[in-house]
Amino acid sequence: MTPFEDSIALIGAGQMGQALAHGFCNSGECDPTAVIAYDPSLAAQKNLQNSIPGVRLTKTPSEATRAARYVILAVKPQHAASVCHEIQPALQDGTIVISIIAGLPTTWLSAKLKTSHVVRVMPNTPCLIGQGVSAISTPPELDPKDSETIQRLFSTVGVVHNVPESLLDAVTAVSGSGPGYVALLIDALADGGVQAGLPRQLALDLAVQTFAGTATLIADTGDHPAVVKDRVSSPGGTTVAGLSVLERKGVRGALADAVAAAADRSAALARSIT
Repeated sequence: MTPFEDSIALIGAGQMGQALAHGFCNSGECDPTAVIAYDPSLAAQKNLQNSIPGVRLTKTPSEATRAARYVILAVKPQHAASVCHEIQPALQDGTIVISIIAGLPTTWLSAKLKTSHVVRVMPNTPCLIGQGVSAISTPPELDPKDSETIQRLFSTVGVVHNVPESLLDAVTAVSGSGPGYVALLIDALADGGVQAGLPRQLALDLAVQTFAGTATLIADTGDHPAVVKDRVSSPGGTTVAGLSVLERKGVRGALADAVAAAADRSAALARSIT
C-alpha cells in the first residue's frame, strides 16, 4: 500500500467520484495505487477498476478511510448521515475530509465526524472531461500545505476558485446547476434552428459549437459578455432582432430567477438534513 500521507479514500465511485479519480490519476498528480475506493454498487466498482487499473477497492467505507490521508465524500446528501457515522471511528488525527456533498455545511459534517478538518468543494459535471469548475472552502486552521494539495488535485479536472463557505449555495446554483441551464438553452437554440429549416443534427452541432466557442472567446479574451453581445449586434441586424425577442420574453430575468431558486433549494436541502 502507498504511504498514508499520499493516499486518497474515495467514498462513492459514481459519476463525479470517477471523474475526480480520472483527473487525479491521468494528470500524474496521484498514482492509481494511491486511490482507495468504496461504493456499494458493484457496477461502479467494476467501472472504476476497469478504467483506472491499480485503484484499490474496499468492502467498507471505514476500511478505505482508515488507510487514507485524504477522504473524499462523494455520496448523495440522503446517505451522508449513515456514511459519516460509519467512517467516524476510522478517522485519524491527520485525516482531512473533503466533502463534495451539495448543501451540507461543515458545522454539520464536523459534528458528525468529530473533526474540524473538513473541506467543502463544489465541483460540476464538466469535470468529467477536465473542463469543470470547483469552488473550495477550507477551514482557517487547515495547514497551508494541505490546502495547496487539495487545490492542486481539483485543478486536474478544471478551474479552481477559493470561496468562503457562505457563498457555496450560490456557487451550487450557478456552476453546479448551471450545466442544466446551458443544456436547456442549447436544446432551445437547436429547436429554433430546426424551426427555421435546418436539419436536426446540423442545428444541434451549430448550437453546441456556438455555446462552446463563445464561452472560450469570453474566457480567453476576458471581454465582458455584454461587449461580445454588442460586437455582433449590428444596427438593424439579425442579432438585435433576436435579442429584442429574448428581452421581451424575459429570458435574462428567468435565468436570474432560476439561480435564485436553485440557491434557495440548496439551503433548504441542508436544513432538511441537518
